[in-house]
Amino acid sequence: MADDKELKHGGHKNGRKGGPSGSSFFTWFIVIALLGVWTSVAVIWFDLIDYEDVLGKLGVYDADGDGDFDVEDAKILLAEGPSGKTKRNTKAKEPQNIEDEVKEKIQFLLHETVHTDHEVHAPPEEEQEVLPEANKKTNDPDQKEKVKKKKPKLLNNFDKTIKAELDAAEKLRKRGNIEEAVHAFEKLVHKYPHSPRARYGKAQCEDDLAEKRRSNELLQGAIETYQEVASLPDVPTDLVKLTLKRRSDRQQFLGHMKGSLMTLQRLVQLFPNDTSLKNDLGVGYLLIGDNNNAKKVYEEVLNMTPNDGFAKVHYGFILKAQNKIAASIPFLKEGIESGDPGTDDGRFYFHLGDAMQRVGDKEAYKWYELGHKRGHFASVWQRSLYNVKGLKAQPWWTAQETGYTDLVKSLERNWKVIRDEGLAVMDKARGLFLPEDENLREKGDWSQFTLWQQGRKNENACKGAPKTCAFLEKFPETTGCRRGQIKYSVMHPGTHVWPHTGPTNCRLRMHLGLVIPKEGCKIRCARETKTWEEGQVLIFDDSFEHEVWQDASSFRLIFIVDVWHPELTPQQRHSLPAI
Repeated sequence: MADDKELKHGGHKNGRKGGPSGSSFFTWFIVIALLGVWTSVAVIWFDLIDYEDVLGKLGVYDADGDGDFDVEDAKILLAEGPSGKTKRNTKAKEPQNIEDEVKEKIQFLLHETVHTDHEVHAPPEEEQEVLPEANKKTNDPDQKEKVKKKKPKLLNNFDKTIKAELDAAEKLRKRGNIEEAVHAFEKLVHKYPHSPRARYGKAQCEDDLAEKRRSNELLQGAIETYQEVASLPDVPTDLVKLTLKRRSDRQQFLGHMKGSLMTLQRLVQLFPNDTSLKNDLGVGYLLIGDNNNAKKVYEEVLNMTPNDGFAKVHYGFILKAQNKIAASIPFLKEGIESGDPGTDDGRFYFHLGDAMQRVGDKEAYKWYELGHKRGHFASVWQRSLYNVKGLKAQPWWTAQETGYTDLVKSLERNWKVIRDEGLAVMDKARGLFLPEDENLREKGDWSQFTLWQQGRKNENACKGAPKTCAFLEKFPETTGCRRGQIKYSVMHPGTHVWPHTGPTNCRLRMHLGLVIPKEGCKIRCARETKTWEEGQVLIFDDSFEHEVWQDASSFRLIFIVDVWHPELTPQQRHSLPAI
């Protein structure tokens, strides 16, 4: 996790997380919030492109008639759909706006909090999560009428009288002359202290400058200036909404979740009939782990607008997190089918299919297939969401294929030592084996005792298995795997683990058999089922669907060792954030 406290024995396993929202980018945090593993969020600043020269040449394309080339013109020229966003290019090396980068990368910050304004390292561009087109209004655009997006009204009567001065300052900002624009708007604010538009321009410039200089301090200043805008008299309604939504968004970016929630609460108080704001408020509650209030908000939205797809998928999400599996299905299904902004998200397909599997509905794979066709999953079987493109993908591996033959041989050579230390921990303090806590079991008893997690050694745990930990230190491909764990796993008779997938394709998982009953224990990965043998290693890619049965008459004990995917480069292994 993001704190520096020592990991407890058997800490959290797979680090599942959580999709873009049509109302904002908030939804990317939902899975994490629902699973209760939210931690503070740090800021990653990304390299920006200087578009000044490009924008200067685009004035001829003034499509909306306001005298220059701006975002609204680009939307018209690119034949933007009714949702407000164009289709994104998913090529890894393609430059993107910082907002899109944050949407893709923010989930990695949950385990490594950064407290710095300038010296921050972004995850490599090669890694891409399978991302939805967040604001695509319909799953079948040809069958739904496009609605022209209205340009917001940002000027009150007074600001209309100084429009020329405001436009001159704004043109500097749009063309990337941020420092000049800051000075221009500061002069306007000094000259017209009650001008909402001038102060809003100042806030936007501070926001832009924070991106340019990668400064949290400057961003905090922008957040305060946005607040000043909303506190002025005679602020146009559209400007109040834009200001407070941006303030909430930037507060979330800095990890100030409670402050963001307060801003969202104010928005809903000011505009009680705006269900999109209520939807954002629901997400705000989820971000601080308050599922009960989030549920109430979405119930209120659905009472006002029963067909709100965004509210439906999130409400279904909450029901599933509460283990109300059957009840969650219609909300997730109808929400995705609505095609509303924020609903075409891999996580919703993931959890809808998972819920259907758990109730025995064979349509689950139909939804997985649809999720694959829409680009959310690598395949029907491989449904991890945090992936590096181009890595070899197959359910089962041999030691030779991985290239980690020395590690495999060492595990198999020392299996009795590993077994005996594990059994000793079980005998002395069974409580060190903590129950699986990710709701992956249909039934039974399954516990784990963790030695390494996210590349961090649990010193206290290793005191219980000193010999095992000592020889593992020789193999950085596993001890340094920040997207995996090293742990003992004990499963008792009568246990069934639901079909599930791990979070990333960046690791492979080794199972060393320690205490294996003669029959009754098996594991399926994709379409192939295997059994464990004492002293032998099985290797599989847990980003593929896998399922476990323990129907023996005595316990099964294995040793789990995660390793980096062999095709990851040393640079990727160093820079990929922990999961």
